[in-house]
Amino acid sequence: MQSKQHPSTLAQTATRVSIVSIIVNIALSAMKLLAGIVAHSGAMISDAIHSASDVFSTIIVIVGVRISSKKEDKEHPYGHDRMECVASLILAGLLAVTGFLIGWSGVQTIASKKPIAVPGMLALIAAVVSIAVKEWMYHYTIRAANRVNSGALKADAWHHRSDALSSVGALIGIAGARLGLPILDPLAQIIIALMVIKVGFDIGKDSVNKMVDRSVDEKTQAAILKVAAHHPGVVRVDDLRSRTFGANFYVDLEIAVDHTLDIQRAHAIAESLHNILEARYPNLKHCMIHVNPDVDLPEEKKEALQQKAEAQEGIKKS
Repeated sequence: MQSKQHPSTLAQTATRVSIVSIIVNIALSAMKLLAGIVAHSGAMISDAIHSASDVFSTIIVIVGVRISSKKEDKEHPYGHDRMECVASLILAGLLAVTGFLIGWSGVQTIASKKPIAVPGMLALIAAVVSIAVKEWMYHYTIRAANRVNSGALKADAWHHRSDALSSVGALIGIAGARLGLPILDPLAQIIIALMVIKVGFDIGKDSVNKMVDRSVDEKTQAAILKVAAHHPGVVRVDDLRSRTFGANFYVDLEIAVDHTLDIQRAHAIAESLHNILEARYPNLKHCMIHVNPDVDLPEEKKEALQQKAEAQEGIKKS
């Protein structure tokens, strides 16, 4: 069993990964920009701009994670977890703007109908180096993000992956232009732009889902229901509600126990289940358990419980 992720560990991991990311991206951006200018490649210059945007996005990640890791206070009794979602939304917006600017530049180049310069070999080499470095940065960042379950770090990891993919597009465009199809260079810019915008949209959608209290995934809900239903002293599970809260989630659970039990014994059952669930799920920030006597349920709750039970059986069989 994993222990709960301490906020300071999250902040330290995010800071360490982000510093590495900033250093690599500054060096990579400078290399690609120089290669794009010297080798007359619009695709490589666009790719350099994309890498430069990574520097700003990483700074946003550091700030967002540090704020979200702050402890609860009087004005924020539930903590600051959602600030990480805010950071991810800003990052998504930055990606969308970057993608639009890159795409617009490619469209203008094609629309101008002026002769398009054939990129030099230096641009091709820079694209290959960029793909290798950015793919390594993706794996380095995503491992850290999964370890501390950070949405902002995951967003930054996919930003690296989108940069690697954009470099693939640049490589194809530059190679095609050198083989006699110069128009492929600005076309590569447009393809890069669409990929960047798509990544920004996905990151933004995920962040919005986390900010509007979306429930946890069905497999996690089914697993929680199973643990609760088989817990000693629990007659049945009457209701389960969950909501994501930044990188963490909350659970509200209603269980039924023998109606002849005194309040102390009923409380002990609930507390035991509470401790087991919070120990089993490191990102379960809090579990609220309400105890009901084992009397008949209202019809609407019976239907809801039946639907959840059927869903759980479907997940088991899949």
